Amino acid sequence: MNNKVALVTGAGTGIGKAAALALLKDGYRVALVGRRRELLDKAAADSGAAERALVLASDITRPEVVKEIFGKVMAKWGRLDVLFNNAGMGAPAVPMEDLPLETWKAVVDINLNAMFFCCQEAIRIMKAQNPKGGRIINNGSISAHAPRPMSVAYTATKHAVTGLTKCISLDCRKHDIACGQIDIGNAATEMTERMTKGVPQANGTMMVEPRMDVAHVGAAVLHMANLPLESNVQFMTIMATKMPFVGRG
Repeated sequence: MNNKVALVTGAGTGIGKAAALALLKDGYRVALVGRRRELLDKAAADSGAAERALVLASDITRPEVVKEIFGKVMAKWGRLDVLFNNAGMGAPAVPMEDLPLETWKAVVDINLNAMFFCCQEAIRIMKAQNPKGGRIINNGSISAHAPRPMSVAYTATKHAVTGLTKCISLDCRKHDIACGQIDIGNAATEMTERMTKGVPQANGTMMVEPRMDVAHVGAAVLHMANLPLESNVQFMTIMATKMPFVGRG
């Protein structure tokens, strides 16, 4: 039991669930945040450590709700050591000029605004607690480096996440707050299921893309979380080895 406290957003499925399970298995007390309570409850039950899990079904695109969920974590456990900002969404692959404005705003709301709200609350807590400090890990994605065809909302927000990560690293290191980013390529989750049937490539073709076990992503997040605060993984890329990304694909 390490008695550290973590909060994971988007914890009900996919990467968020894998990270929450890895943290719980390692002895963390973990707040599981997401939209659907039934999926969060299942993730807590699947961990085998539900007594160390706090399920918080919430809409983190609303800053007042974010303040409330971080308050609940503090009321229960009195501190916060790790925030994994994972919640996010994509958008249908359509030409940029045809993307509905409401879809653009929805992606910006969850991928960027909600992450910023969570970072603000985490920083306030980590600066004030004793011992002070903590770690923020942001889910960037390989789309923080290179776009897929017709992915302007997702790609633009993931590039913005990189700027947020760098600013937190710079502005908060004096408070013993470390911030890193994990950029994930083709983890086997519900979101990447379409890759098993073929997805558009930059050269106009369709191609089935290899995926990797999402548990490896959970292990990578745990590795970043467990570093002493004097050390930081600023950027980590973890990807399916044979996916088309490096060089010309």
